[in-house]
Amino acid sequence: MANFAKLNSDNIVMAVHVVDNDDIKDSDGVEQESLGIAFLQEIHGWTDWKQTSYNAKFRKNYAGIGYKYDSTRDAFISPQPFSSWTLNETNCQWKSPVDFPTIDDNFIWNSTTLSWDAL
Repeated sequence: MANFAKLNSDNIVMAVHVVDNDDIKDSDGVEQESLGIAFLQEIHGWTDWKQTSYNAKFRKNYAGIGYKYDSTRDAFISPQPFSSWTLNETNCQWKSPVDFPTIDDNFIWNSTTLSWDAL
């Protein structure tokens, strides 16, 4: 199954739709994103779609509702969880200013102290 993100005018993901792989294959049996987009446009009338991948084979991250598609990076990026976190340009995921603790415990990010607090 192929997955496609429905984008609004600001490239924010509004929904993710599943399309059968047979519906995105060309006459040579090769999957084509453009065929999936055309298929979805015909069904829904919506024009802005981007294919997404569960295993991050392309576009860095699987699209989720509220994620933004960044055309410069050709990546889906989740909303920034905290203002102190920065975007890792390699994987387009947010990174805290302090590495997550290596001990096996439950932690939550503390925006005030910019540290991980044990639960």
